[in-house]
Amino acid sequence: MSWRAIGTIYAKELRDLLRDRRTLVSTIVIPTFIMPTLMLVVVKAASAIVSKAREEIPRVMVIGGDDSPGIRAELERTGKFRLERASGDWKSLISNKRVRAAVEIPPGFEQALGSGSAPAITLYDYQGELKSGLASEQLRTFFTGLRTRATDKLLAERGLPASIARPFEVAQRNVAPPEKVGGNLLGGFVPYFLILLCFTGAMYPAMDLTAGEKERGTLEPLLCCPAPRTAIVLGKFLTVVTGSLASVAFSLISLFFSILVIGSTIGTATKGMGPAGEMTPTIDPLGILGVLAMVLPVAVLFSAVVFAVCLFAKSAKEAQSYVTPLVFVIIIPCGIGLLPGIDLNYHLAMVPVANVSLVCKEMLSGVWHWGYIAVIFGSTAVYAAAALALAVAMFKREGVIFRT
Repeated sequence: MSWRAIGTIYAKELRDLLRDRRTLVSTIVIPTFIMPTLMLVVVKAASAIVSKAREEIPRVMVIGGDDSPGIRAELERTGKFRLERASGDWKSLISNKRVRAAVEIPPGFEQALGSGSAPAITLYDYQGELKSGLASEQLRTFFTGLRTRATDKLLAERGLPASIARPFEVAQRNVAPPEKVGGNLLGGFVPYFLILLCFTGAMYPAMDLTAGEKERGTLEPLLCCPAPRTAIVLGKFLTVVTGSLASVAFSLISLFFSILVIGSTIGTATKGMGPAGEMTPTIDPLGILGVLAMVLPVAVLFSAVVFAVCLFAKSAKEAQSYVTPLVFVIIIPCGIGLLPGIDLNYHLAMVPVANVSLVCKEMLSGVWHWGYIAVIFGSTAVYAAAALALAVAMFKREGVIFRT
């Protein structure tokens, strides 16, 4: 096998690839500009929606409480609620988002509150709906404060200190550094997008260098050159790997700057949600380099698989119909990194794509499991070598190359 021949074919294919506008868009424009822009737009929009929902004065309904006028009046004086007249279909009103939440005040509540034996207050909301949840939380805060004031008053009447009802406080502090918080928040999404871009970055060059050349009739003259078949396929394969890695590299460059804006936006959106919400998430810079290293065998694996699939096709259109369903095969294991509560182990370390997604999430959090990293890198390299051997074997078959 001549490395010079491989280099010559690689340089030739790379020049042709750079002249292809579709490939440039898929490997440079989309990962560098479009994907980060979409992420920023989504995060900005989500932040604006949350901020607007918090500023909105929710419409709530008070059920019962006719003999507790003081409670109703105090609710109105807060200025945080718009009280609606009680209606028998209040459940459907909440479900249809015409009323955000409801509170049921039992009979005799205000009178029983003064004696310290008031019955329970019940809050009703639309679980999972943002504005309903915020309204319910505001109602909970109001009645929690009312309970505290009533308790302090009862204790004062009996000459007891207010601290007797709360002998100690429970404080919560975050001990994780910002990069670990950022890794948990963003670590699942970053490898998800990078792995998908790694696949799409290999998809278009592979289709052009195999089925595309069959369709254009430019593959036969290349086969007539004195370079062996193995050198030809390796030169083309390296070009596909270059396209895949270029997508990831440009994505990481743009992602590095996008994370700063996204982290600041998340910090602003979660301000006032406690200590955890006031910490602006970041990502470990070394983790980004680790992700790039782990993506390398994945790029080789994807390039070999897509190259072999496209090589079997007779035209670029047929190749696209073969390759497009593979995206869904990639999404399922790649999405494991987005699921909460799944920890990396040696069994998952052997699952292609899923193992890289999980270990990249850990590395972006600043956690380096060297044993898992070695197993994942080695197993992915083995899978990639097997796929590459299959591609070389297929390229040597005349029935595949000249399939019509």
